[in-house]
Amino acid sequence: MAALPRQQHPDLLVGLETADDAGVYRLTPEIALIQTVDFFTPIVNDPYLFGQIAAANALSDVYAMGGKPLTAMNILCVSLKMVAKETLQAILTGGMDKIHEAGALLVGGHSVEDPELKYGLSVTGIVHPDRVLANSGARMGDALILTKPLGTGILATASKGRLATPEMEAGMAEVMRTLNRIPEDILIAGHIHAATDITGFGFFGHALEMARGSQVTMTLFASRIPILAAAREFALMGLIPAGSFANRRFCERHLQTAPGIDPLILDLLSDAQTNGGLLLAAAPQAAQGIVTRFQEEGCPAAALVGEITAPGKGIIRVEA
Repeated sequence: MAALPRQQHPDLLVGLETADDAGVYRLTPEIALIQTVDFFTPIVNDPYLFGQIAAANALSDVYAMGGKPLTAMNILCVSLKMVAKETLQAILTGGMDKIHEAGALLVGGHSVEDPELKYGLSVTGIVHPDRVLANSGARMGDALILTKPLGTGILATASKGRLATPEMEAGMAEVMRTLNRIPEDILIAGHIHAATDITGFGFFGHALEMARGSQVTMTLFASRIPILAAAREFALMGLIPAGSFANRRFCERHLQTAPGIDPLILDLLSDAQTNGGLLLAAAPQAAQGIVTRFQEEGCPAAALVGEITAPGKGIIRVEA
């Protein structure tokens, strides 16, 4: 993408410049259009659950922009010779159920013949142009909130290796299929200044995008960051996906780590997530109330995990 020219238009509110979660285009003074797309290969064995997770993951990009999903279109790569009709129907049903839970409509889609199964969505949403939550809006003094626990990448690796118990897998699945919907009253209050969802680049990668886009230094408190207990256990065993190491290498030169920080924590904060939680930069006086609302709305692990502490060009300080 770096080689592509940057496009300028007075109504293009969010484009390619800050590696944001979705594009935003102003239609009227009251309505802006959000567009995003995401799809991937199965990460769980249950086809219905896979459909739910893939759909929730795609819908998350609209929520991360402060928007409301309206319509979705299926994207499906499949070999009908290799995948049973019942399996395919279960995937699509899981996706549709999650779309309907979000209050959106499935309006079509596209499929191609492919030996490797892939599924996801193209999603269209709306947001008021003055309430767009780009990843570049964090302000000095903002509190940082994470709405879900980390560790699903490690647990998915353990599951593929048949090391995870059914209880561990159920906990992982619940995190991944939970919608990242932001309660409407929080959006209207305007106390959230920036947002991004934690996905393939891990917590560090997406936090770095926010720090760079906002031109700030953020301080994270490792002990406050919610992490699935089972993921910590498997990380201690060395069961860390290769992608997580790549994330850590990419972010390392932007990290300032306090003495005594357990290197294991750095691995967990680099773990690639699927439909991980939202990272929010919010006004400090409203932050605890926002955390409480997320806990009430089905994200019990939501927590205050850091703050914006200084201007900068994208630095992450990790404290105990």
